[in-house]
Amino acid sequence: MPTPPPTGRFEKRTARSVAVELSRMDASLLKESTLTENVSPRGIRVATEHEWKPGEPVLVMSMREAVWCQARVVYCRPLEKGGFAVGLKLFTRVEQWARPP
Repeated sequence: MPTPPPTGRFEKRTARSVAVELSRMDASLLKESTLTENVSPRGIRVATEHEWKPGEPVLVMSMREAVWCQARVVYCRPLEKGGFAVGLKLFTRVEQWARPP
């Protein structure tokens, strides 16, 4: 049986809802509060109201877990119900997001 092609992920994602604030690091300084859909120590997926460009740098903050880190937009796809699904690659590992709640 053939091996499926690699996805580029090395760690399993876990379905987990974490309240985060995303901030653009450009001159617009747009901020958006949202929830994660899934997490791993190196990445998260969120649903957003605004479109984000792949490659765009983002600051991710979670006040509840007292965590902040820089990330990069990997993808931004429109959702059927409106808004966007955004995949973010974190520049530093966030172990507490990957642990079971």
